[in-house]
Amino acid sequence: MSFLRAEWRKLIMINYEVNPSVLKPYLPLGTDLDFFEGNCYVSVVGFMFLNTRLLGVKVPFHVNFEEVNLRFYVKKEKEGEIKRGVVFIKEIVPKAAITFVANTIYNENYQTLEMKHLWNLKKNKMNITYKWKINNEWNSIEVEALNNLEKIEKKSEIEFIAEHYWGYSKNNNKTTEYEVKHPKWEFYPVINHKIDVNFLETYNKDFLFLRNQKPTSVFLLEGSEVSVENKVKF
Repeated sequence: MSFLRAEWRKLIMINYEVNPSVLKPYLPLGTDLDFFEGNCYVSVVGFMFLNTRLLGVKVPFHVNFEEVNLRFYVKKEKEGEIKRGVVFIKEIVPKAAITFVANTIYNENYQTLEMKHLWNLKKNKMNITYKWKINNEWNSIEVEALNNLEKIEKKSEIEFIAEHYWGYSKNNNKTTEYEVKHPKWEFYPVINHKIDVNFLETYNKDFLFLRNQKPTSVFLLEGSEVSVENKVKF
């Protein structure tokens, strides 16, 4: 049985090119940084968890909620197989129980904060917003997009950002690995975006430079049902 099943919907992905040296202290043992056309990325990602089930059970008041995370991209090679995955710098949710389970079992770096979202869906366009409150200050990411789903092209930047199917995290002198299963996603063309994030307060001084850096790209993906499989350590 999968550890977690849910729908991940309306994923905003804001992507920045960064110097690899920024990420090396966060790199789990046994993994290497993954690059797209020679560039290293971090992404701020906001989305909704819907119909969440933990070990097949819907936990009351923990079924539908927001998440915003900061992540980067890695790969792990073993016996000729390359697994492409993500490492999370921080994951923000509004539910303390989710934070406890993820940090305890998967060695992630979750934080519980007040959050809210707005989906304004119209026939031709949509506005998607995710907000979180830290130190009495609201932060937000927002996109305006055409309400027209398109397929992801192979070997494109959006495929690189969206199509990572493994999660890795540091676990003392070991690494936690888990698989994330979902079909190939489709995206909505983004026509405008707004970023209002205190990177120092939300993350730490290592990522303060993102405050003055323009993103390389901004995507909005529809998402799908997903499953998070049980962890292994190495």
